[in-house]
Amino acid sequence: MAQAIIKKSHLDGTTIWASARERLRRELGDPVFDTWIGTLQLLSIEKGDVKIGAPKSFVRNWVANHYVARIERALRAEGGDPRSVSIVLAPVLGGGLDRSPERVSAVAQPLQAPSHDSAEPRRNLWNRVLHPSQSFETLVVGPANEFACQVARRFAEGEESAASLLYLHGGFGYGKSHILNATALEARRQGRRVLFLGAEDFMRQFLGALHRRETLAFKDEIRAAELLLIDDLQHICRSTSTISEFLHTVNAFSDLRRRVVIAADRAPEGFDALGADIRSRLTGGLVIALAKPDRAMRFAILESRAQEFSRQRPHVVIPREVLDRIAGLEEASPRELIGMFTKIATYADLTKKPVTIEFAEDTISQRGSPTKKTGIEDIQKKTAEFYKLDVRDLHSKERSRRVARPRQIAMYLARELTMRSLPEIGRRFGDRDHTTVLHACRRITELCSTDQALRQEVDFLKQVLSKPKGA
Repeated sequence: MAQAIIKKSHLDGTTIWASARERLRRELGDPVFDTWIGTLQLLSIEKGDVKIGAPKSFVRNWVANHYVARIERALRAEGGDPRSVSIVLAPVLGGGLDRSPERVSAVAQPLQAPSHDSAEPRRNLWNRVLHPSQSFETLVVGPANEFACQVARRFAEGEESAASLLYLHGGFGYGKSHILNATALEARRQGRRVLFLGAEDFMRQFLGALHRRETLAFKDEIRAAELLLIDDLQHICRSTSTISEFLHTVNAFSDLRRRVVIAADRAPEGFDALGADIRSRLTGGLVIALAKPDRAMRFAILESRAQEFSRQRPHVVIPREVLDRIAGLEEASPRELIGMFTKIATYADLTKKPVTIEFAEDTISQRGSPTKKTGIEDIQKKTAEFYKLDVRDLHSKERSRRVARPRQIAMYLARELTMRSLPEIGRRFGDRDHTTVLHACRRITELCSTDQALRQEVDFLKQVLSKPKGA
């Protein structure tokens, strides 16, 4: 009779644990669950004391410090009545209750409310939702990206390679994020632990951990990945601590023989603020530039989009001559081409009008004249010429009105005419702080509302810098 009671208790405990695991999967999402909870196994339930085994010490420590309260709450929600939950080290031997191996017990955690200052913020590290449509299968490959795609796929599949770091760079809309997303999808399909972050995500999560004094936990969580992907490196903060941690992370993955894939809008040499040490580390990897697609590749990209659109809305047919006309917009990036195609296709879908070459021409003409790409260097050069200064004056510490006012105008124009952030603009003007740039922008805006002569000068510079190509 006692044996039957024990068996029934064991069965109930196993059932409750299985139900609690499914609840945790729904709450945390698949990436977090698979990384931290999925590897756990129920060891014993004795008088309300629950022991759960973790396969590795760093998993045990992380779960013990961040997920015990959640596990206890999930067990209660599924009908259990745990008095305490302990996470112990117990290598997986094949499932079921494991009472045989020697285990090193972690510090038992008292039942408590879940911490909103620890586990919650960093859950976002593993919760990035990948785009299922941005796979290697849907990626249009051509001379502009073929080499990059081949290497990225090899990284995803875990094949041996002399390089542990892949660095992709190219203009906006050249497909860097698509390649990273495809790499993450393929690596996950292969059963590997993948962490895909934007540079701003890395920066924000690290600074949060630094504030909470949990940098060691942050390091452990990052290094739990087998493949780390960082997008938009150009947005990383100039903070010394953040840059230092990023370098340590890259070095750690190299030491562990794990892979890192990084994407940015420029080559490593273009990051003056990163410092020689990290630029050296990045250039020591496999650096590949994504070129601007040629006409044939642009057409292939548009044709792929047209086929996908027509599958969803069969009544919309985009003639090849229309796709060819859009592909002929040489000054446009792939992202702009797709935007133009989407506008034409959506209009045809809503109005039920046929897509003709005349209709396409009319839509394209609404783009206006192509403007030349304005950079901070262009702004500095034109501003210095207009006020009869040397560009070096704008970088200097000179505070006389003769130099300070043109410098403020140039900063204002850089904010108005480029997509650069305040910190980056400040760096390009003699390594100034972002608050200096913000003050300059506000000051010029204020003066333009009261000083007509200054407003005319600023408007003239805007006109010169925004002049269409060939004008």
